[in-house]
Amino acid sequence: MADLEYTVDDGIATILLNRPHRKNAFTLAMLDDWAEALRSARADPAVRVVLVTGAGGAFCAGVDLDDFAEIGSTLARQEVLTQRVHRVAAAALELDKPLIAAVDGVAVGAGMDMALACDIRLASGRARFSEAYVRVGLIPGDGGAHLLPRIVGQARALELLWTGRFVEADEALQLGLVLSVHSPEALAEEATRLCRRLADGPPVAIRAIKRLVRVGEHVDFRTSLAMVAAEQAVVQSTEDSAEAMAAFREKRQPRFVGA
Repeated sequence: MADLEYTVDDGIATILLNRPHRKNAFTLAMLDDWAEALRSARADPAVRVVLVTGAGGAFCAGVDLDDFAEIGSTLARQEVLTQRVHRVAAAALELDKPLIAAVDGVAVGAGMDMALACDIRLASGRARFSEAYVRVGLIPGDGGAHLLPRIVGQARALELLWTGRFVEADEALQLGLVLSVHSPEALAEEATRLCRRLADGPPVAIRAIKRLVRVGEHVDFRTSLAMVAAEQAVVQSTEDSAEAMAAFREKRQPRFVGA
């Protein structure tokens, strides 16, 4: 079995972190596969939504320290971050399709940051989140200092980043870190249910919505409206838009083709 498995089934791409004996802590090779999977999902018209999850009752415990132990020099460490670790975060940011995380068990350090890079996170009742970097004298290395304040607010983000304490599933729900909490047995089904609903939606419109939301974080309101006008003109010209209107009039489920 590969340490990272990438599969596509009926519009849903799944990235499975598959090192349960190490709580899915990632190796350098896994990082390369992870970034490549996200790039493949972006380019593949058969993929409409991407699900990231972990095997064996854990999401991701961050970096595998044994695999990174031989990286000695300052320049080498910087290069590993920018050329290996950050490529996953960048690929997630560039993906204009829904990216969903199903978090069961620990999401620690860079593992938590990888979950934060997803659009929506679902959790099991045994999920535990920690920006644990500070506990080993480090700073957030994979986007946590940027992403976390945008999700929970600056004051709470600083508290979590400064202390590295664990956030249990119920608190994660309260803080808005996760959309919903489920039993460990039901998490996969609930995540698949959400992915199925998104995959069955109009792909052009869904991708446009994500672009507008992401870009809207960095532009003023008038610029956002101008972007909406441009995107709407494209979306309204698609076969899927006509199909949606026809299905609505005929009181039936639409069948979208992504064009």
